[in-house]
Amino acid sequence: MPLSDTLLQQTRIRFPSLESAQVKITPIEKGGSERKFYRIQFSPGQSIVLVKYTGEHSENERYVEIAEFLAAQAIHAPKIYFHDPAEGLIWLEDLGERDLWSYREENWLVRRAFYESTLEEIAKLHGVSAAASSAIRRDLPAQFDAALYLWEQHYFFSNCLGHHFGVAEEKLRALAELPALREIADRLASFPRVLVHRDFQSQNIIVRDRAAYLIDFQGMRPGLAEYDLASLLYDPYVCLTTNERRELQAFYCEEAKMTDPAFAEKLRLCAMQRLMQALGAYAYLGLVRGNTAFLAHIPAALQSLGEVVAGIGGLKPLRAWIETIS
Repeated sequence: MPLSDTLLQQTRIRFPSLESAQVKITPIEKGGSERKFYRIQFSPGQSIVLVKYTGEHSENERYVEIAEFLAAQAIHAPKIYFHDPAEGLIWLEDLGERDLWSYREENWLVRRAFYESTLEEIAKLHGVSAAASSAIRRDLPAQFDAALYLWEQHYFFSNCLGHHFGVAEEKLRALAELPALREIADRLASFPRVLVHRDFQSQNIIVRDRAAYLIDFQGMRPGLAEYDLASLLYDPYVCLTTNERRELQAFYCEEAKMTDPAFAEKLRLCAMQRLMQALGAYAYLGLVRGNTAFLAHIPAALQSLGEVVAGIGGLKPLRAWIETIS
């Protein structure tokens, strides 16, 4: 039996009211995820989303737990209708197809309202107290520490510089071992952590009825709020102007009641880390996984990384190298 027929059959079992309905299943293309997404339409204007995942990555099994946690915190996320962990199936609310990325060509007045709604939701997550999040934290992946920041750097040097650009091993090693990089990892790891989305970019935000909803949050873990903010402001999928970034940064600081004197420093360092992680992922997904569409995002991400690195001491050799290929 074809997979789509099997999934429809399992849907009818879990939702008996659909037994006599004309049900249609359509695959949803979703970035570089190994999960499979399907839209199940059972009447005009009414549908649900079905997610099929494997047990290879434990974060997939955390999706339901995190979604329920977000709902308890009044943070916008899709409702979970049914979870079958044995089959690796999740039926959830269909929020529609319009993500934040799809509005990228709209004028700033339109986009700003959507971005502000997005920042309101992430500020709620960052503001969850340690006491309120103690239970969920026990089941989350490793927190952002020096080892994880160093891994992101290595991911960039290995996949993007080495595999994609073919930088010679000796040159690659010299760049990767710049003392400032280790110091940055240690510096970021020294700050108190909050819950972060981990992949907070425009394609992981759905806009419905002018309100933002978080999706793809299964990688949530303790980290720095500035990492999420940097992920959105320096999103390689969307070109934000310097003034637009400043407006959104100011809005977030007001929404989150940010008074940390180290905020600007952390934001810049987190932007470097996030862009390195993204560049490593684009090269890996494009060259190893064969999804070559991701390679098209490398130039924009690399340009942003060059701009960010220019304001960080001790990284002049890396900045110089980026300038030679940007």
